[in-house]
Amino acid sequence: MTGSRRWRGTSLEADHSLAGEVAAALAKPAAQQPLWPDPVRAAEVVGLLHGAEPIVTPEETARLSGRLAAVARGDAFLLQGGDCAETFADNTEPHLRANLRVLGRMAAVIAGESGLPVVTIARMAGQYAKPRSKPLDALGLPAYRGDIVNSPESTLVARTPDPDRMLRAHAHAADAMAVIRRAGTAEEIYVGHELLLLDYEQSVLFVDGYGPRRLASGLAHFLWVGERTRQLDGAHIAFARLLANPIGLKIGPTVTPEQAVEYVERLDPHGTPGQLTLVSRMGYQRVREVLPTIVEKVTASGHEVIWQCDPVHGNTRISGNGHKTRHVAHIVDELRGFFEVHRRLGTHPGGIHVEVTGEDVTECLGGAAGITESDLPARYRTACDPRLNADQSIELSFTVAELLRGSWNRRWGRT
Repeated sequence: MTGSRRWRGTSLEADHSLAGEVAAALAKPAAQQPLWPDPVRAAEVVGLLHGAEPIVTPEETARLSGRLAAVARGDAFLLQGGDCAETFADNTEPHLRANLRVLGRMAAVIAGESGLPVVTIARMAGQYAKPRSKPLDALGLPAYRGDIVNSPESTLVARTPDPDRMLRAHAHAADAMAVIRRAGTAEEIYVGHELLLLDYEQSVLFVDGYGPRRLASGLAHFLWVGERTRQLDGAHIAFARLLANPIGLKIGPTVTPEQAVEYVERLDPHGTPGQLTLVSRMGYQRVREVLPTIVEKVTASGHEVIWQCDPVHGNTRISGNGHKTRHVAHIVDELRGFFEVHRRLGTHPGGIHVEVTGEDVTECLGGAAGITESDLPARYRTACDPRLNADQSIELSFTVAELLRGSWNRRWGRT
């Protein structure tokens, strides 16, 4: 891969103890996995991926860990965003650069208005898998699980899971990372994706990582476990706890404070500042009610986690004309609730995680342009969930900067 190189250290296969831990983790129940019609071919593809080049370098990931420690201490802010689901067709330099530009503009607004450094992680170079609420769609076809598994076209052939798509996903991820490097942003913009498809995630692992953990993924700088795969006794949590990479965990309104502490103990066993990012996705109607006791319990545990708000996933609804959408006003209200909670408790509202694009789409309602339900069909292009367009994203960044400036000033007694 252009601009990358193999990790220093040994392969996982050479460390029998760690290999056994990985095998034990992956043997646990795993939600949201495709049923490959040809398991033999799937195993062959996983074997081929074991020899694949890493997407990111250990130096970059270690640098991100250091920057996230600053976020956990309250000395920086984490901006994470990009496409809901990357597609092979949209893995073009113009599309990728448009997304990088909007993230760069958002970061510049937040940093310039708040005075805090911004750490940026793009949902890029690997966000090809998607969880689904049902295994079959309305037509009775296998659900579209992202380009790494199958294709969105409504035919049985297209929707049949194909393990060879994992090879294509790795190639596209490498190409996307090369675009980031050519854009000269590799040191400022890191990449992350949801740790979802375990056959893919187990493929590029290396021993002798950084910090107290010795196993590292070369597929992304940052990986997160989603709301649908965070079972405490499941494979995703068991696998994530083995990694040296910084980890995120999506938590919705059904998470109890006691469960949150248990997640923290498992995913940050060494108490490393910034190792774990708790991404709250409560919905604008629940955030003020549910989040405070979770923050209090986790803070009392002594772990220095990053508190990040995902104000989009808890506010998704179906429009009157059948489009999945979100309203900017609801997104802003959840953000305000998130900041209110942390301001009241004296903790750092450390980041946001949003689905955005640099393109002029009409997928989310509201914003300065006043997008209405009748506007949605005009440029509704997402492969899965609705994204804020470029203008809506920049508007949101000004709101975040205003809220962040208020929290920062109050924390330090400034006016």
